[in-house]
Amino acid sequence: MTPIDMLKCRMQVDPKAYRGIFDGIHKVAAGKAGLSGIYLGGTATFIGYSLQGMGKYGGYEYFKYNYSQAVGAEKATKHRTLLYLSASATAEFFADIMLCPLETVKVRMQTALPGEGVGGFMSTIKHIGATEGLHGFYKGIAPLWFRQIPYTMVKFASFENIVEAIYSRVLRRPKDRFSKAQQLGVTFAAGYMAGILCAIVSHPADTIVSKLNSVGKDPGGKNPSVSAILNELGFAGVWAGLLPRIFMIGTLTAAQWFIFDSFKVRTGLPTTGGESGKPGH
Repeated sequence: MTPIDMLKCRMQVDPKAYRGIFDGIHKVAAGKAGLSGIYLGGTATFIGYSLQGMGKYGGYEYFKYNYSQAVGAEKATKHRTLLYLSASATAEFFADIMLCPLETVKVRMQTALPGEGVGGFMSTIKHIGATEGLHGFYKGIAPLWFRQIPYTMVKFASFENIVEAIYSRVLRRPKDRFSKAQQLGVTFAAGYMAGILCAIVSHPADTIVSKLNSVGKDPGGKNPSVSAILNELGFAGVWAGLLPRIFMIGTLTAAQWFIFDSFKVRTGLPTTGGESGKPGH
């Protein structure tokens, strides 16, 4: 998904850069870097989202279980959507602290103009550290929380409810009546639908994060403010790059849930969702 992510970031920073995904791939591939140019920022993406994924999915299960234990089984079942929202928001808050420096490096690599002193993964880290210090890696933490926490709340709560709806309203049989392979098929389908929803909900904040992390300090030594970026982009501008992001997030979310539930199956745990009476699972 790195090529789609790279094009999406460039379209958010400069809506006129490409006419669409295929036009972007053609233009990047025709550049000096060739086809390898579409994988710019891949290392930062892999490390950053691996760390964030471990914190998010592991944290979600941890907080969901402990919150359900704190309020009791009856209340946890009755208010299970609120439980999903609370657990996912808490997990994402901490996961983003690990993600933010790598997200900054990724976006800077993908959107920097020639001559800005940005090159490979390590040289970009050194450049940001030398010119902006530690703050440069975390200047986008607030917009990142604004993007990721609603994104993850929708991602987990909608997934759990979609899985439950598929079993109760579409398949009309309890989850345990299906094989593990069939359950993983439900996981993938529900994950893709949840990914589409959370991509739409979080896209304006994602555009702000891309724009904020694409530039350094201005000539006066100040970082651009969120309000200044919003004024520059306007309402239409914050939705730039939405279609490639829907494709990217839908695919990634489905794959993430599939991998996560496959791991749970391999370790003897039940797949996520579909058991409305057991929200702690």
